[in-house]
Amino acid sequence: MSVKTRRRRSTLAEEQDKHDRWMISYADMLTLLFVLFVVLFAMSNLDKSKYEQLAASLASSFGFRSPVFTGHSAPLDGMGHDASVMPIDPGIAPDLAGAANPNLPLPVDEEEQRAALAAANRARASMNARAAVREVRNFREIERRIAEALKRAGLEDNVRFSIDQRGLMVTVVTSDIIFEGDRAELLPAGRQILDVIAPVLRPLPNSIQVDGHTNQLPVPTLYYPSEWELSTARASTVVRYLVRSGISRDRLSAAGYADTRPLIPPEDPRSVTMNRRVDIVVLSTLPPEQRALLPSAAG
Repeated sequence: MSVKTRRRRSTLAEEQDKHDRWMISYADMLTLLFVLFVVLFAMSNLDKSKYEQLAASLASSFGFRSPVFTGHSAPLDGMGHDASVMPIDPGIAPDLAGAANPNLPLPVDEEEQRAALAAANRARASMNARAAVREVRNFREIERRIAEALKRAGLEDNVRFSIDQRGLMVTVVTSDIIFEGDRAELLPAGRQILDVIAPVLRPLPNSIQVDGHTNQLPVPTLYYPSEWELSTARASTVVRYLVRSGISRDRLSAAGYADTRPLIPPEDPRSVTMNRRVDIVVLSTLPPEQRALLPSAAG
């Protein structure tokens, strides 16, 4: 075979190979189309029960009791299977949608939330009221023990009791048997009253504040610059005596109010003696929210 003949046959074979290459591309395209239709078919076969489980799981993760999705079943175009079409209700998630648009509908369970909040408020109010009642009972027991001790000593007429939002107030009317006029030194009768009160207060866990008060008579003070210093000095004298009676100084404090907090109106003739007093306040250990209920709990 000549060289020219071999060269012609090689050229024909190469041309034949070039004409057959389209079959390879055609086969690849058919394979891809087949894979595409298989994927579409698989996507159309939704498991409705599993989809509902997914919806319920999403609702639970967002903290909603009712389903997050609502909708209906509809067939997919061109297929013979049903799929659940479930649009998201924007009113279900006010924290996500309502924050951006306040005009969106309110949550379905808003009434339940309001009812739960009201129930929680009622429960907290009931708890606070019960705590205030228990505290008042404790104060009444302290009052009873002090009153019985004073009665045995024949001094019950010089002390009165009340409960305010701070706690139990033991009011010692100073008059002339506790302090002399314009003086802050305890008289023997005053020391006797404190000797009766101190043993009852000593074992208590409560802090104690002593408040000094003067009456409204426009009488100038001789030994003190004003009634403020006089009332504070009398309260401090009582605090020092209670410390000597065995009550820890860490539990005690003193304050003077002059004539700014009268016990009875100044127009009352008794105000001259009743407003000139020392209050020994057994402070409540309750938080402020519960202490505010003490006067109403005490009646």
